[in-house]
Amino acid sequence: MLAWAGATEAHVLSADDRAAPHFGWTFEPWVVGLLVLCAALYVAGYVRLRRRSRRSRPVRAVHFAAFAGGWLALVAALDSPLDALAAALFSAHMLQHEVLMLIAAPLFVLGRPLAVWMWAFPLSMRGGIGRAVRSRWIRAPWRTLTTALAAWLLHAAALWGWHAPTFFEAALARPGIHTLQHASFLVSALLFWWTVFGNTQRREGSAHAMLSLFTTMVHTGALGALLTLSPGFWYPSYVESTSALGFDPLQDQQLGGLVMWVPGGLAYLVGGLAVGARWLTRRGPTPMRLHTSAAEANARAPAAQDG
Repeated sequence: MLAWAGATEAHVLSADDRAAPHFGWTFEPWVVGLLVLCAALYVAGYVRLRRRSRRSRPVRAVHFAAFAGGWLALVAALDSPLDALAAALFSAHMLQHEVLMLIAAPLFVLGRPLAVWMWAFPLSMRGGIGRAVRSRWIRAPWRTLTTALAAWLLHAAALWGWHAPTFFEAALARPGIHTLQHASFLVSALLFWWTVFGNTQRREGSAHAMLSLFTTMVHTGALGALLTLSPGFWYPSYVESTSALGFDPLQDQQLGGLVMWVPGGLAYLVGGLAVGARWLTRRGPTPMRLHTSAAEANARAPAAQDG
């Protein structure tokens, strides 16, 4: 549903729109409906979980805050004036993509929506949904797509493929292709961040997550640098609309590249620091502590026997 909501809007301007663009809030019915449905299911599941148990309430509060932040980021990307501005400025379009992939996607993953949504349904339905999810038709593809390598490759392919001038121009010209572009950005980002933050119980996954974040920061920074330092236009469709707003098209492209290069790289760096902190806090006792504890236990054993 998030992929559908994130992909519904397409930034294709007609000749009249380019002559007199409007930069207000956009409320596409499908987008608004899916956003409301996602929020309603999460709130219902969250309330039911809090009523059943009070011991893990702080953890669920953190998850709720993360989901709320991701939901607001998705609203800002799809319904705020940023969505309309992205049709006229390449830099705004890049900012919109970064909000989807680097703010909304990781916050949604941290919010654990799949588990919470499950609790929004009555008990009779939860059993059937659980059996369907555990079926091999869903479990096998999910395991494949959520491996670190598969998610990394899908995310990298989406980023580099859609920023190729031929595909990017096609997305600007045809709403259906633009829908596919937004869907692939959001879905691949959700899978990527799931491999980073989703499997918190697997200690060995932290090393894979840090490697994925570092290499993604490197190749997205390279793409941003190419856009920033390029001496020519990559996307001629933006020349007319950018000039109409009084901006230099090449500088607008350079600004879009900087958005991907600097803030985008910072987001992956912050994610890497969070994974590193999680790794350190979940490490077991050091060999020295184990040796000391064993020695203390052996020293206490004779005393206990004498007593």
